[in-house]
Amino acid sequence: MLKCDGSVIGIKSALEKPIESIFSGPAGSLVGASFLTGNDSCAVIDVGGTSTDISVIKDGVPEMSEMGAVVGGWKTRVKAIKMETSAMGGDSHIWVKDGKLNVGPRRVIPLCRAADLYPDFLELLKINPMPTKTLIGMNFQPTTFFTRTEYEAMGLNDLEQELLDSISSSPTSLRELRSRMGRYPSTRILDSLIQKRLVQCIGFTSTDALHVLGDYTACNVEAAEVGAEYLGSLCKRTGEEFAKYVKETFAKNMASDLISFFLEGIPGEEIRKIFDIDCPTKFKVDIPVVLIGGPVVAYKDILGSIIDAEIIVPEYSDVGNATGALAAKGVRRVDFLIRPASMAAPDWEYYVFSEKGRQSFYEYKDAIKYARETGQSMVMQYMEDAGLDPDHVEIDVKKDEIVPEGWDFPMETKIRIMGVGTRLIDEEA
Repeated sequence: MLKCDGSVIGIKSALEKPIESIFSGPAGSLVGASFLTGNDSCAVIDVGGTSTDISVIKDGVPEMSEMGAVVGGWKTRVKAIKMETSAMGGDSHIWVKDGKLNVGPRRVIPLCRAADLYPDFLELLKINPMPTKTLIGMNFQPTTFFTRTEYEAMGLNDLEQELLDSISSSPTSLRELRSRMGRYPSTRILDSLIQKRLVQCIGFTSTDALHVLGDYTACNVEAAEVGAEYLGSLCKRTGEEFAKYVKETFAKNMASDLISFFLEGIPGEEIRKIFDIDCPTKFKVDIPVVLIGGPVVAYKDILGSIIDAEIIVPEYSDVGNATGALAAKGVRRVDFLIRPASMAAPDWEYYVFSEKGRQSFYEYKDAIKYARETGQSMVMQYMEDAGLDPDHVEIDVKKDEIVPEGWDFPMETKIRIMGVGTRLIDEEA
């Protein structure tokens, strides 16, 4: 199994600490991208259905977040890969208001997919009327439909129940809802039902845009074309022009997220503005940029025109996550902090702090020896628990000292023991 820091974990350890498996998906894509391209150092743009994740691996080891994994704003203190996530995926809702294109944050069923799922959907889409200008918003688009899910409804108020009863298991248009309810539904109540997963939205997505442009045609192209014409008319573009605009917007958003990852403290929105300026300069990225997930090959050339970087789309890029689970290494970091027990007599006794607690030593050399030996022992125990071959484990020891002027021994010593273990992968697997 994979941990959220991109390393493997044994079943026993996973059962003891299941929290460490969060974000294992993005971690798997990062490790998988490195393996598929043969690059020990690279940046990875992982495009999923709901979000796009940016991460980096250096010298075969994922770059870690100092804050640990953050879930829903909660700091878990679990070591995890450093990751920049945006609510922009292949199924993110594309909608137009006041002539402006908006991306997400909601995930919807793409029009091209809905036409395959529901036999009558294409005809419903073709005759769907354009909402009035005052109504147009995220929920009110000429390409928006709603379906009822199979989740059981509980604790709904009367207005929520009325709207839910008006939505069938097949695509239901806003016009149909108005006919059944005698009025248009409330956006607030629609949002509530969608958030409760009782209703699923159908709408235009970047996947539809790629269908229009012929970059990806796994589903119904005509439905995507109809949707592009509808939304294009709202921003004075043809269907094809609108699809190109969506694709370009996605590529620029990817680029701004990537540069924001490297330039900490500078919001991606600010960097994004630079890409809309006609300027002969480019951001340069010195390590390869690997695209993972679905039809990402469609963005390779346009992304390369926005930033100066080697853009790579590996074979089997759509299964980077699964590849990462197979190719993952065992990475174990153990940190030790050594300080004098008393600043008044700094060479009398030393404390060693680690995840094993505090240990006391009268000799500085004994404290150092303990840190090294204990750290290496913990690394090897981890590798054994993860089922990795001890003969394929490399251990690196890094020591940083702070020695004030006039002191014979350091005021503070930090020692990091890091082990990296590899496991053999069956080439036929």
